[in-house]
Amino acid sequence: MVGLGCWQLGGDWGSVGEDDAFALLDAAVDSGVTFLDTADVYGDGRSEILIGRFLAARGSGHGLTVATKMGRRADPHVADAYTLDAFRGWTDRSRANLGVDTLDLVQLHCPPSEVFDRDATYDTLDTLVQEGRIAAYGVSVETVAEALTAIARPNVASVQIILNIFRRKPLEQVLPAARAAGVGIIARVPLASGLLSGKYDESTVFGADDHRTYNRHGEAFDVGETFAGVPFDVGVRAAREVAALTPAGATTAQLALRWILDQEGVSTVIPGARNAAQARGNAAAADPSVIAPLGADLLDRLAQVYDSSIREHVHGRW
Repeated sequence: MVGLGCWQLGGDWGSVGEDDAFALLDAAVDSGVTFLDTADVYGDGRSEILIGRFLAARGSGHGLTVATKMGRRADPHVADAYTLDAFRGWTDRSRANLGVDTLDLVQLHCPPSEVFDRDATYDTLDTLVQEGRIAAYGVSVETVAEALTAIARPNVASVQIILNIFRRKPLEQVLPAARAAGVGIIARVPLASGLLSGKYDESTVFGADDHRTYNRHGEAFDVGETFAGVPFDVGVRAAREVAALTPAGATTAQLALRWILDQEGVSTVIPGARNAAQARGNAAAADPSVIAPLGADLLDRLAQVYDSSIREHVHGRW
């Protein structure tokens, strides 16, 4: 299914005003979206707060699942900061922001790799479930190795990982392991920070407050979160090739989302949106009357783009 990523409601994608935020949330949910993904650090809680207000306006019985994340508020961001007291404090803040007693799903937000190896990490998360603070927990990871470590743990409900036409490595081991373990896969950065919308060219300029300007080399966080780790000029050229393969009647973004939806084991994909039209367009990627499951020839041609232009830049890194 197509969900909604809500990083942009907090910032780092330029400014999204409150009216636009509520309009795009309405548009997404009215288009069939039932899964919203946020984090406690998106706008220092702004994304959660806006979603909480949206949920309150929708009223009980809204049928939405809200996943949030915790851990990046730690300063310094080190493994030893991932303690029970910290988890309680972070989840209490998110519960207040979202206006709920129990969080639907809490994900560790790309912690230091050693956090995934510690038995205490999962014991602590189990405690939060027992206390009723959270209903379930998962992890958001940067690497395939981190994903596989988490999937091996019995109570991990979901793994969020970068997966798109330009980031294919999770197909090899992560998705099969998750299917075998009954772990959900949440595919993030599905449009490679907009590259796979097909709308950018070599002259495109982003705002100073947009991570596509200030994190191109990993200055603020993992570079894989920006353009999926693909150098911008390389990505623009490859995205032009992808755009040329888009079926009639669909957008390039819908092609990119359909590719992810067609991967066995993906539970949801979480594209962001800056306005209502984008939210509706993204949701429509799940409609086979808009874009049908991709055929073998198209899949092969998309793989050729990856192998010829992208693989060398990303496949061995994450």
